[in-house]
Amino acid sequence: MKVFKEPIEYQDPLLCIKIWKLVNEGLEYPIEWIWHYHKEVEVLTVEQGILDVHIPDKVYRLKAGDSCIIGSSQLHFGRKIGTERLVYMVLHIDLHAYFNPAIQMYYRQFTEIDQPLDRLNYIIEENEHARREIADILKELHDEMQGKKSGFEIATSMLVIKILLTLFRNDDRRTLDQESSMDVPLLKEVISYINSHIGEKIELKHVCKLANMSYSYFSKYFKKMMGISFTDYVNRRKIQEAERLLITKNMRVTEIAETIGIENMAHFYELFKRYTGCKPKEYIAKLRVDSNPPFEQAQE
Repeated sequence: MKVFKEPIEYQDPLLCIKIWKLVNEGLEYPIEWIWHYHKEVEVLTVEQGILDVHIPDKVYRLKAGDSCIIGSSQLHFGRKIGTERLVYMVLHIDLHAYFNPAIQMYYRQFTEIDQPLDRLNYIIEENEHARREIADILKELHDEMQGKKSGFEIATSMLVIKILLTLFRNDDRRTLDQESSMDVPLLKEVISYINSHIGEKIELKHVCKLANMSYSYFSKYFKKMMGISFTDYVNRRKIQEAERLLITKNMRVTEIAETIGIENMAHFYELFKRYTGCKPKEYIAKLRVDSNPPFEQAQE
């Protein structure tokens, strides 16, 4: 079996998204198709024709109006069925880019720490309202990314969050619902503290006192509830703030590192590349390609 990792080139690096419409007028795809995967979550919706979406243990047959979700790094391939014209949209998205502080509480549910996202396909299969909603959202997303009207970034972000909301509110089997096992007020207090002290050195021992837990217990508790370690979470939030400052402020990189509470520049560069995949200058260069007017170049 041939398998390859598909590289996804985002239409907008800040939104971490690619969505496009595919049209096939020809014959069926061959049965010997190539399995592939990518770290981005994939959502497909068919407008016309029939498409079989294969994952290792199941085949989703999608007709007009149907959609399905492929989880991050899930092996899959699509196969056109019949000679009827096939029109469908494919969305690739890195969901990590959309977990801002307001919805961070739902990080674990949608990042496949406990289970693959394709388990949520039952919602689309069984719930006609949710099925129409997902298809409509993808159409809007496609139009926004193609038209790129003023404010399309806001509209796109809202639509991505709307996909998550649609799935969450229509999860009748409570596949995503972990509220019964989570101390929501406590985690909100901890996350609020991190956000309000993002420019400081945030010490775990202080947060442990805030949570009234021992160092060892809190470390295990936080990772269990959030899906990532406390240190990783804090570093992610600091780099998110660094990204915001790079875009909105004409500051030197050293000033940005200092503003987010990282004094060691080697450590800052290592973290920035770990979470964004590039250096600060490269990050700005990517954004400048489509920005109008261009962003100020970050100074080293």
